[in-house]
Amino acid sequence: MAPDRLDRPITDPLFSRLFPPLATGVEWGLGRVVTALEELGNPHWSYPTIHVGGTNGKGSVAATLSSVLAASRLRTGLYTSPHLCSFRERFQVGGRPVLEKRLVDAADQIREVLVRQRLTFFEAATVLAFHVLHRERVEVAVVEVGLGGRLDATNVVRPEVSVVTNVAMDHADYLGNTLELIAGEKAGIAKAGVPLVTAEGDPAVLDVLRKACGVVGAPMHVLDRSRVRDVVVERDQTSFKFDTRTWGVLDLTIPLAGEHQALNAALAVEAVEHLPNELRPSLRDVVTGLAGVGWPGRAQIEEIDRRTWLFDVAHNAAGAASLCDLLDRLTLPRPWVVLVGVLDDKEWSRMLPPIFRRADRAILTQPPSAPAERRWDPNRAATVLRPLLPDGYQLTTEGEFERALGHAQSAAGKGTVIVTGSSHTVGDALRYLNRCPFGG
Repeated sequence: MAPDRLDRPITDPLFSRLFPPLATGVEWGLGRVVTALEELGNPHWSYPTIHVGGTNGKGSVAATLSSVLAASRLRTGLYTSPHLCSFRERFQVGGRPVLEKRLVDAADQIREVLVRQRLTFFEAATVLAFHVLHRERVEVAVVEVGLGGRLDATNVVRPEVSVVTNVAMDHADYLGNTLELIAGEKAGIAKAGVPLVTAEGDPAVLDVLRKACGVVGAPMHVLDRSRVRDVVVERDQTSFKFDTRTWGVLDLTIPLAGEHQALNAALAVEAVEHLPNELRPSLRDVVTGLAGVGWPGRAQIEEIDRRTWLFDVAHNAAGAASLCDLLDRLTLPRPWVVLVGVLDDKEWSRMLPPIFRRADRAILTQPPSAPAERRWDPNRAATVLRPLLPDGYQLTTEGEFERALGHAQSAAGKGTVIVTGSSHTVGDALRYLNRCPFGG
């Protein structure tokens, strides 16, 4: 169980302009968020929403849904977390972050409410998101769950469709130490009469989701993975066939690399098929929206100074497995050097060795934007990891991030640097390399 996101915008100066000093620590329940939104006239009920939860892929699914809805000429809002470089990335309209001045103006309007209700960081950000999307007059919004589902601050929406992408081990200290317990928290976004769609395939997890949907009266729809086939992964796109409920078999392409992205895209299509008629996109909108989706930091491949870079935020074992699958499918220039920084509460001893074994060398570092209370110790990690790797494997540490980035570039030569481990690591690397989304 978790009432709040664990990430914090440590380095973004915009944050201090948006929010007053906020409550610290863990406080349970949605009461503060509900009361704050009531004081503001319940802005989150002024537009229809799609609520997207799950362990992995929920950001990709949310971004794809937003792109499809925008292609259908609806003014579309998107609220996601965490961000890579700029806090503004979390609040988007029409595929672009809300202008800084408009975001600051919106925050000024609600500051007294945030203080009075003693909101935590993610609660305040969520209230701001609902308020600013209302001010921006969106016609539909896609809202990504922060952490868990049942007690997440976003779980005050009245969605048209709910999505649970999948369930994997992550945040066990907060959500539970079994998949079934975690699934129970994820299933907490189910609402009476609201279709819930999922791409989960584990029978035990599906049983938990079905029971939760049955209790509240939510129709549940499971995406059969066999309907997604003929997946072809390339450096800059993934193409696949999808047997849809509405349009039959479609040939689709998404500019995100990875077999898992084909499943994420198919799940987004499945979700829009359950929207009410007035929101449901056409076939043309679906094809156009998928072809135009952007989701930086997820298998993002760039050529910078005659060197290949792969940025992927893989932050748990399931994400690492997807990255390994991608590396097995692509032909990238050698040598491969992995630059990694992980938050200490992650299962890094489990997730990193499979990635490292595919690469020629790995460098452990500390992303500067990582929250102080969640920082790992690269030297301690190296001591734990070395026995899990082949004899003589080149595993080194460099705690100073900019130096570590330089070491990775030098070691890779004209090969490939793989930056991974967390959104902090990828975001900080993109910032140093002047490749921030939307210009930073």
